[in-house]
Amino acid sequence: MIFIEVSAYDILKCGIWVLTPTYLALTYSPKLKNLTLNLTSMGTAINKNTPIYGALFLCLYMTYSLRIADLPENERPRERLMTHGAKILATAELIAILLATGQGPGKLSAVGLGQHILQELSKNKRDPLAALREVTPTELMAIHGIGSAKATTILAAIELGKRVFLSRPADGTVIDSPMAAAATLSQDLMWQSQERFAVLLLDVKNRLLGTKVITIGTATETLASPRDIFREVIRHGATRMIIAHNHPSNHLEPSEADIELTKQLLAGAQILNISLLDHLILGNGSHQSLREITTLWDDCPQES
Repeated sequence: MIFIEVSAYDILKCGIWVLTPTYLALTYSPKLKNLTLNLTSMGTAINKNTPIYGALFLCLYMTYSLRIADLPENERPRERLMTHGAKILATAELIAILLATGQGPGKLSAVGLGQHILQELSKNKRDPLAALREVTPTELMAIHGIGSAKATTILAAIELGKRVFLSRPADGTVIDSPMAAAATLSQDLMWQSQERFAVLLLDVKNRLLGTKVITIGTATETLASPRDIFREVIRHGATRMIIAHNHPSNHLEPSEADIELTKQLLAGAQILNISLLDHLILGNGSHQSLREITTLWDDCPQES
């Protein structure tokens, strides 16, 4: 019998997700290679043919089934959030805070159950966070350990997050950066399943007058004509504008059509004495500014 010490880093090198950074001392035995555990309920898959993986799997099992109350205080999700902030927590830890409890004695802890939820949502090569955004009560309650109370808590938290993220600034807000413009347009464009083209309408001091979705296309393209875009800008009395569209594929690189339309709009904006400040592409919670990554505005300057 050999005494070994396994760290979270060692486990991660083997492709196994583990939450706590605590070093775990294990008593190694060749018999562990025959350890039989429910791989599906643990939410992972590893090779148990070699003895060391048996030890690592036991470590994973201990981590997933250990009650949060039995963890050192500085490693509990709530305490870590209070000390370090929410950004430092793994997604499974955030879910664990919502769940409060796991599957019961001897089964998955709240953190283990949170990881298991993500594993279930990632089936069929889905992005688990993308799937979580659109998850239904039925899908959640099909997971062992998730009843109506846990499911509704998760769904309420997701909806609250969406509303906060997609909240639109009030009219009159100064839009002074691509990030501010993207936040204003997120409600109309972010995470949509079809391409949408929108314009953000501004006055001479970059104050928000409103937003307008010009066209809704397919999953791969949308058609927006310069005539329709400028008609809305003039109709609302705007003197400056930012145009934007989304990519449902979540790839933010501009296409040749995006570049060509931007050139046409920059030229038209010069003639109409309306400043086109930027063209944004939105998707998957992020954005790309064509003004920042191209020389189009150098080739066709706009009034400042």
